[in-house]
Amino acid sequence: MPTLIDLQKLLCPDLLKAMQRRYRILHTIQLLEPIGRRSLAEQIALKERIVRTELDFLTQQGLLSVSTKGVSLTPSGKEVLSELTPYIEEVNGFRVLEEQIKQTLKLDHVIITPGDSDSQDWVKLDLGRRASEFLRTQLKSNQTIAVTGGTTMATVAEMIQPLPNVANCLFVPARGGLGERVENQANTICAEMAKKIKSNYRLLYVPDPLSEETYHSIIHEPGVKDVLQIIRQADIVMHGIGDALTMAKRRKTSDHVLAKLSSGNAVSEAFGYYFDRLGQVVYKVRTVGMQLEELSKIKTVIAIAGGESKAAAIASYFRQGKSNVLITDEGAAKALIKGFPFR
Repeated sequence: MPTLIDLQKLLCPDLLKAMQRRYRILHTIQLLEPIGRRSLAEQIALKERIVRTELDFLTQQGLLSVSTKGVSLTPSGKEVLSELTPYIEEVNGFRVLEEQIKQTLKLDHVIITPGDSDSQDWVKLDLGRRASEFLRTQLKSNQTIAVTGGTTMATVAEMIQPLPNVANCLFVPARGGLGERVENQANTICAEMAKKIKSNYRLLYVPDPLSEETYHSIIHEPGVKDVLQIIRQADIVMHGIGDALTMAKRRKTSDHVLAKLSSGNAVSEAFGYYFDRLGQVVYKVRTVGMQLEELSKIKTVIAIAGGESKAAAIASYFRQGKSNVLITDEGAAKALIKGFPFR
């Protein structure tokens, strides 16, 4: 028997298109508010005159407020957007996509957000927002959260909101990483997350990568040893997934290692491990912090990665089966589906 959504698509396609368009406008404003009309039109790839007409309508409905800085959602606008989201995701087929990916990768949770972060900057912000919301559902008082570095995780830190019913949590970097840009370092990210939810944090001031000799020396330092013990007992881990060669070049990897990654057909990177498309380790950076084999002991391991270009990296990493939650975007999800069967 056809569902209500199927009937609406058949009998009222124009109504659905208008609703999806207005949802997209509200959704984008939520992420970028206050935002001007011209900027909004560019973000959602609509003509400015169409955006102006829609903004006038939504303002008349009491869903938007207008100031000299741009438009923002009113409390009513936020409520309508929240209630409309599950319906729009059902219309867009996200529930089916999520279930397909969940079953194929054998995950506990899959969350897909609209758009493609390769071409739409606001999508990465939405990935951060969805990751923050998911953390809200999982986090309890007195828990430890380990986070990696990277641009995606920096966005999660930017979008994270206070958690009023959670107290005395501890954020720690999942690994050393002083070779990254400051804003993308795990230390910076875990400190920002902790401050936003009024929790504690510990830092790990260790270069990445390390020589074998330096590694064995530094892990016995009392301060480092103490933080490593905390990291290994984390309740939740949040991490990104990188394209192998992109990450290697960003970290100014030597030509010798780059050649090894290329010859080994490395596709993805996470926790300092580089994997080929079958999930086999091609190369491992000697780093202080969370090791791949330790993830299987942790109850909730959340991977956040989006963009169609990341689909191969996501598929490669998940062949290891070390994470049980994926938060991604529509671009990556659809590319993943095209690449199935996965196992």
